[in-house]
Amino acid sequence: MRAVVQRVTRASVIIDKALFSSIGYGLCCLVGIERGDNDKDIDYIADKICGLRIFSNKDQKMNLSVSDVGGEILLISQFTLLGDARKGRRPSYILAESPDRANALFETLVDKVKEISPCRVTSGKFKAMMDVEIINQGPVTILLDSRRVF
Repeated sequence: MRAVVQRVTRASVIIDKALFSSIGYGLCCLVGIERGDNDKDIDYIADKICGLRIFSNKDQKMNLSVSDVGGEILLISQFTLLGDARKGRRPSYILAESPDRANALFETLVDKVKEISPCRVTSGKFKAMMDVEIINQGPVTILLDSRRVF
């Protein structure tokens, strides 16, 4: 499982020209579900998202988590994070989990983040064509991989 975690001042998901979900200050997380992902991958990514200390304290040191600052979390499924563009010009998505299983794992991740975080947690819509607005603060962007590839 891969995640691109961004510290944001706000983020929103628009589907069919209508607002679907939005957050204010917090984390916008783009999540790719990989073939073979399981509960261990969900636990790892959920724990990292909720515990990352990427918000500044009074001394301007990144030492606070999203819950420490009363932030919100927006989770968005994005299979293209598993795209492999090393060969040719068209990415291969062979590493991405099948849609049905990926949807179930993504929903489990959303539930897990809601369970362990006191923050308001919302999500995009699985398999929908979404317009995602992300106002990245910093910018601060962290890459996570449950298999620790990077």
